[in-house]
Parts: sequence; structure tokens; C-alpha cells
Amino acid sequence: MVCGALVMSLAACGGSGGSDNGAEAEASGTNSGGEAGGADARTVDPTRVPDVGDRLQKQIPAESRQVVAVYGEGRNDADATIVLYTKSGSTWKKTRSWQGHNGKKGWTTDHREGDKRSPVGVFTLTDTGGVLADPGAKLPYSESASFQAPHYWAKSHWHDFDYVIAIDYNRVKGTSPIDPTRPEGQSKGGSIWLHMDHGSGTSACVSLSKSGMEYLLRTLDPDQHPVIVMGDKAELKA
Repeated sequence: MVCGALVMSLAACGGSGGSDNGAEAEASGTNSGGEAGGADARTVDPTRVPDVGDRLQKQIPAESRQVVAVYGEGRNDADATIVLYTKSGSTWKKTRSWQGHNGKKGWTTDHREGDKRSPVGVFTLTDTGGVLADPGAKLPYSESASFQAPHYWAKSHWHDFDYVIAIDYNRVKGTSPIDPTRPEGQSKGGSIWLHMDHGSGTSACVSLSKSGMEYLLRTLDPDQHPVIVMGDKAELKA
């Protein structure tokens, strides 16, 4: 039962296994790990997270001082720019950015199990883990070989879960990212993570380079109440 729950959890986040994975070849040059110039981080109002409209801006907790913003290129697009903003006083400042990916079919405001779309919204970040040893994470880190992606998936996916940061969508905070509990029910999907990039779209997660994951793990601080704001650019601005 534990094994079955784990495979369900991993499949919900990474490659889906089967024929879908075979089509996901690694894209050269998309996950170099350095600063990305994709998202324009200009701020008209420095007290707001850039390019996020009132609807989602109001959902960012007042105590949050770290925001990971995921700017999807389009509603049906799998390419995204991930930006870390840090609040100093009342001002949000861009700290670091990376190129990455989201669900292979894009984004949705009503995520469902298996739809291959990432959920739009504002979610807390409270728990991390992975196959590899803790790189110095400030959030609770669960190291376990159980994170290992199945080797019947395409080889390009085998290291997807070396590092993961659970996105608190339909999960229980304070548990390992591989905890299969879904408070809103199975049909709403779950196991939505930030994880390492394999060069193309995911099943619903957000992916970025290994160096980017290491940076976030070492930087996201529970005392700063980190959250992720994610969606396609149009939906984020709405």
C-alpha cells in the first residue's frame, strides 16, 4: 500500500510514465541554472509583487517576506520563468531568477487529477525533501530513497526528485512531500512540487535547474513565511 501510494504521488508530480515520457526529450540550454532574463521584473509599485493583479496580490499573507513567482508564458504553454522576490521593509526586490517549466498542457484555475496543467494560485511553502542529502535547507527536509523516480520513466526524468519543495496545494502541511494525504479529495490532484528540470513540461509541477533548487532550499526560511504565486502571465495579472 505504501509503495502504491508513493508511485501515485510521484506520478502526480513528475513524468506520468508510459508513452508521454518518451516524448519528453531533454531540451539543450534550458536549465543552465544561471540568472534568466525572461521575466521583466520592473515594478510600478515597489510594494507589490511585479505583474501580479489585485486578486492574487491580496492572497499573499501580510507576514510573507519571500515570494517565488512563477510566470507561465501562456495558458497552454509549458515554459515558465521562476523569480524569487524578497521583501525589505515594504519593498519587494528581485533576488534571483531561472528558466523552467510547468505542466505540459499549461495552467488551470480548476486543477484535476491527470489534467497535465499546473494550478493557478497562491500557496504556502512549508516542507521539502528529496533523494539527495539535505543541502542546508531551512525548511524541514525529508531525505529518502523513496523519492526516486521509477526507472520505467524516461531516463531524462530519473533525477527529477533529487530535490523537491512541496507546494501546499491539496496536502497536509508539516508532512513529508511524499505524504499522499489529499484533504480536498483525490479528484483535485496533489503532489504538486517544485523540483529539478528535465528540459520539458511536467505533469503539473514547476521545475527548474539543480542549482536553482539548491539556492531555494538554502534560502527559503520559515521565519519569512515563503509562498509561491504561480500561473500564466495573463491569469496572474487578472
